[in-house]
Amino acid sequence: MRIVAALLTIATLGATAALNYPKAPTSSTTDRYFGTVVADPYRPLESIDAPATKTWVDQENALTRSYLDAIPVRSTIAAAFRKLYNHPKMTAPFREGKRYFFYRNTGLQTQNVLYVRNSENGPARVFFDPNTLAKDGSIQMTHTAFTRDGSYMAYATSTGGSDWEIWHVKDVATGRDTGDVIRWSKFSDASWDGDRGFYYSGYDAPTGKNTTFSYLGLQKVRFHTLGTPQSADRFVFAPVGHPDRFVSAEVTHDQRYVILSQGTDFSTMLEWKPSNSNSAFQPFTTLAKNVTYDVLGNDGAKIYLLTNNGAPRFRIVAVNLDDPQHIQHTIVPQTADKLESATLIRNRFYLAYDHDAYTQLAAVTTGGARVGAIALPGIGYASAPSAQREDRVSYYVFTSYATPTTIYRFDTKTMRSTLYYQPTIAFDSSDYVTEQLFATSKDGTKVPVFVTHRKGIALDGHNPTLLYGYGGFDISETPYYSTDRALWLQMGGVYADVVLRGGGEFGEAWHDGGRLANKQHVFDDFAAAAHMLIDRKFTSTPRLAIDGGSNGGLLVGASITQHPDLFGAAIAEQGVLDMLRYPRFTVGKAWIPEYGDATASDAAFHWLDAYSPLQNVRKGVTYPPTLITTSDHDDRVFPAHSYKFAAALQSAQVGNAPILLRVQTNEGHFSGLTTDELIALYGDLYAFLCKNLDFTPFQ
Repeated sequence: MRIVAALLTIATLGATAALNYPKAPTSSTTDRYFGTVVADPYRPLESIDAPATKTWVDQENALTRSYLDAIPVRSTIAAAFRKLYNHPKMTAPFREGKRYFFYRNTGLQTQNVLYVRNSENGPARVFFDPNTLAKDGSIQMTHTAFTRDGSYMAYATSTGGSDWEIWHVKDVATGRDTGDVIRWSKFSDASWDGDRGFYYSGYDAPTGKNTTFSYLGLQKVRFHTLGTPQSADRFVFAPVGHPDRFVSAEVTHDQRYVILSQGTDFSTMLEWKPSNSNSAFQPFTTLAKNVTYDVLGNDGAKIYLLTNNGAPRFRIVAVNLDDPQHIQHTIVPQTADKLESATLIRNRFYLAYDHDAYTQLAAVTTGGARVGAIALPGIGYASAPSAQREDRVSYYVFTSYATPTTIYRFDTKTMRSTLYYQPTIAFDSSDYVTEQLFATSKDGTKVPVFVTHRKGIALDGHNPTLLYGYGGFDISETPYYSTDRALWLQMGGVYADVVLRGGGEFGEAWHDGGRLANKQHVFDDFAAAAHMLIDRKFTSTPRLAIDGGSNGGLLVGASITQHPDLFGAAIAEQGVLDMLRYPRFTVGKAWIPEYGDATASDAAFHWLDAYSPLQNVRKGVTYPPTLITTSDHDDRVFPAHSYKFAAALQSAQVGNAPILLRVQTNEGHFSGLTTDELIALYGDLYAFLCKNLDFTPFQ
């Protein structure tokens, strides 16, 4: 069994008297992994519908509410968030058939409203307001897909933020639903074949009592014919024998081919068949470890792909479907920077590169000739220009930590950008500056850190600082604006974002350096960033907080269990925290290529056990003030991760630093919140930080 660690201490400013934590249901359950016995005393909390679990959650929520509601500055923070959030927002226009669509939000609407114009700059009218789907805001529109001629729109809805979706269809001319309903779809888009119907991915209907948290079987591709019941949908494909694979089908822009994709997040293969044929799919790429393919478009039988095959920082290749050998011809070779994404408009590819974790845009022809760069206003994130293949006019967005999402209209013939829309907000970005610094990790790796703060701050170690990270799943963490970040800056804080290994910012090697047996590098990178901020006098331990969600929640959990004396406060949002049992819940099996499976080998068990937050909570340790959040409809990261971790920390905690659990109702995995709930959430999170970092905001 576990060895009890030595007593550690931490200076906890603003702490209150010791809290009386609810007693969690426990058991004497143990598991054996390759000869090692691991206790799991809080296993009963995995039964989230059990009366004892529900009672405990209610008591935890009541304790958290009493703590947070007693912080005087909470209402001030929530009001400031509301003011900052309350401004008109819109998306770039996009053409579907003869009409142009865009989303707009007047300021505080829970969901963006879809508008339509008969021309690019014609008068706009509301096409569909998803805020009308439910009075309490519990139903959200999550995806849309139009026919090529723009006559029909398939749209998916989700209830309570769940990943389960229901597809519906609207007749665009009338705005009325056709009556088509497709249930039990998840992790899916829709792709129309003409106007006769569309391909989608889903699962067999769950058989358990709690359908939200049903364990997923095989994902299947089906075809729905417009005007028919779901029971008549045609089965297309399932990855039999490979339950960890995702599958999807996409019809090419010219409607000539159907492309079938199957694989994991990091390994995919593609197959094809003519769209008007009942023939079998034929492979034109192979399934290779850590090799992915994304279809960018086609010119007849020539298919353009974005891939890391033979190019860990990605390249663009062309494959001719009529070539039996399916040789991949390079059009855009890899460079020193990662090619994050690409679009195809007319005869040009528009390329978005990650350069030191911020975006640079360029264009090349389909023959590979360089056209030129697209100038951006500064260090930040930009999307590649996007439009239908035949359009001349396209749009792209730019954002940074202090710059809200701004839309640019781009003329593909002249290569000129003009400002299309810039929101007016109660935030003066000119007051702030973003620096790109570098921390040195434990093994000598240089780790980029974006640090944003008000100009002219004193480097005296007293600045309240929020350190954020993700570090996983090949996801790139690039500079972007969000209301919560802007609010933290307005409050007087420093915001630091770490570009951790495990992400996709520098290509395959960067990702591989932070996954599977190398996952510890992610936590070392994060700790190095914390030490760098302290060494440079931006902050000090009592004023340094950390935050992360999902895989970033794992980052926070591992950081406080490995370095409990380094941070002044921590927020772990909807985190993956039990690394030994995560594949058993909902979609967890899909993460095995990222984390590994403790039951697969002795080596995998030991690397997961070494950092798993739940298994590394130690009695007799003083952990920093920690707020753990989850939601009752999170069917991606099972709520029991947070339940068990909170119970373990509360039981182990020495001293008065609070360990709190906040469980949101009717929310999924960072989806499903109404505007009022979002405002209340950040009022809670930042009030918790103000109290435990001992600082008064807005001074």
